[in-house]
Amino acid sequence: MDRARPTWPGALGNLAGHGAGSVRAPLRMGETSIQRACAELCSSAHAQNVVCACAEAHLRKDTSGSRGETGPDKGKATKQVTTISFIVWIRDNMEDTMRKHIQSISVFQWVLTFLLMGICFTILLIYMMFTSLWLIPVVYFTWLLLDWETPEKGGRRTEWVRRWTVWLHFRDYFPIKLVSSAPLSPDRNYIVGCHPHGIMASSSFCNFATEAGGFSLLFPGVRPWLAVLAGLFRLPVYRDYLMSAGMVPVSKDSLQYLLTRCGSGNAVFIVVGGAAESLQSIPGKHSVTLSERKGFVRLALQNGADLLPVYSFGENELFEQVCFSADSWGWRLQKLFQKHVGFAPCLFKGKAVFSESGWGLNPFPRPITTVVGRPIRVAHSPVPSEEEVDHYHSLYIQGLKEIFDEYKTSCGLTASDTLEVL
Repeated sequence: MDRARPTWPGALGNLAGHGAGSVRAPLRMGETSIQRACAELCSSAHAQNVVCACAEAHLRKDTSGSRGETGPDKGKATKQVTTISFIVWIRDNMEDTMRKHIQSISVFQWVLTFLLMGICFTILLIYMMFTSLWLIPVVYFTWLLLDWETPEKGGRRTEWVRRWTVWLHFRDYFPIKLVSSAPLSPDRNYIVGCHPHGIMASSSFCNFATEAGGFSLLFPGVRPWLAVLAGLFRLPVYRDYLMSAGMVPVSKDSLQYLLTRCGSGNAVFIVVGGAAESLQSIPGKHSVTLSERKGFVRLALQNGADLLPVYSFGENELFEQVCFSADSWGWRLQKLFQKHVGFAPCLFKGKAVFSESGWGLNPFPRPITTVVGRPIRVAHSPVPSEEEVDHYHSLYIQGLKEIFDEYKTSCGLTASDTLEVL
């Protein structure tokens, strides 16, 4: 928890005995106003021990041999208290600035990784093929062919990567908070739908691909797996980075492997809305693309995995997006990419890394609360009928709306806000 910091010159006025409207307790026997000022400095600024000791030493020197409240000693000591309070104020503001910069850098490296890491390493390895370092890409590509199916078989998660300190700074930048509505049994498997997608699914990554949100503490015995685009695992080096965080391809074979070959206590997180939902990521809009998305429900029935809805309040507030009207050239281009590549390119605006007003790729620092709903028990049906799929699909939508309505007011929305299912 952050320390309470006095503002300048408010703390200065109080410490010098000039606080407007301040009510000061009577002096104790043998106590001077200068000693009281020092005590208030140490208390209000929560200064480090060395600062407090320094202040006390100076005041003790200037007040020794004199208990009077007038004369040059009082003015000299008060001036020293004022100087020390200014130093404390400068130090605390520098700490705030440095902390914000570290948080911004931690988010910016993630944005660059998300957008460029796969492409850059592909180009770099191809370039190295035509240099004296040609042996490095040859060895890597040989190993890549041998390791090609690993992402489909649970990947290669590394708890050390998931617990990097950089993810704590990433979490605190927004900040992001993970909330549980009900406990999860480690004896069951779960298919979890994450909503909404947003531009980059920032909250899903933070909460389920890292331990910054404290997932293992909230749900002991349950292993989270974040399913993302299968094409990302074809990019050299980037694929290994994704697998180390516990990410897997969002393909049927990959998800089936986790639900049938990895025992119980697995929670597979799928950002159900996908590329279509990212195009609806507009600040102030609360909608999910879900009415025709039933594949994850069918998969749950086939494997007897429970369904679990998740909603992240604030995900759509992170970027400002340029929205094209239907049938415009921009809209047609997005749909073309979505059909053939698997994602829709979005024109979005964020903030600069070190500036609050400049344009940049960093998301705006808006608070996000991710609520994990209550599990929906699903009967095992190897060949589910359409009626069964529709039934559990409707239960899932109902559960998602319930957590939205239950938590919306505590997450900054109004009681009249509703969740739109597209």
